Amino acid sequence: MVFEDAVSPKTLEQLSNVRHSLLRLHKTLLEYQRRGYERAGGEIANSYQLLKLVLHDQLFAWLHHLSELVVQIDELLDSDEQPKEVEALSLLDQARFLITPSEAGDEFQRRYFESLQQSHDVVLAHSEVVKLLGKRSSQIH
Repeated sequence: MVFEDAVSPKTLEQLSNVRHSLLRLHKTLLEYQRRGYERAGGEIANSYQLLKLVLHDQLFAWLHHLSELVVQIDELLDSDEQPKEVEALSLLDQARFLITPSEAGDEFQRRYFESLQQSHDVVLAHSEVVKLLGKRSSQIH
């Protein structure tokens, strides 16, 4: 397969499925972070307050990496131009890298590692994404 070609239907379907799964993961992580915030600082009164915290509070900033990846996937899927296979595969690789928890990784990976240790819901959402992502194609280098 030549990766400069248009994205294959199989890759497009996988990317779409991964996007939906990443959104569920994001929602689960947001709820996890919300509970932590409320334990430490009091109740979040409404959705507007939560949105304000998500956009501006450092405790929620680590989640922006996941949000940005979903936006990149959306842009590719909604593009007027035919996406390339290599672009779609690159986004799948970015997702694989991002959701690799690590005590020694970047801020997202460290916080993600912590959330996996503390939340069964995060573990379930994580496993769904991992299953959909599968292994990296050995054809891409």
